[in-house]
Amino acid sequence: MAGRIARWGAALGCGALWWWAVLRLALAPDAGALEGAVATGGWGLSLLPVHCVPKARAAGALASGRWTEAWRMSGVTRASPRPRSDG
Repeated sequence: MAGRIARWGAALGCGALWWWAVLRLALAPDAGALEGAVATGGWGLSLLPVHCVPKARAAGALASGRWTEAWRMSGVTRASPRPRSDG
């Protein structure tokens, strides 16, 4: 329960800080690099959770070890051999 409260508090605090930076950039003529960095960083972090899903629940996720198996089979081909110039 305490962890949940701490997470919500941190999320609300970071959200309030981000809104402060965005509003200061939009409304204050003396806004600087600090506000820009906070606003840009918060926007970038807001995109991250949208694209992060555990692999087991991801739609269309490939099985583990698929690339390892593909690299092991790299020498095997069903294509016809290259023609030789002297043949």
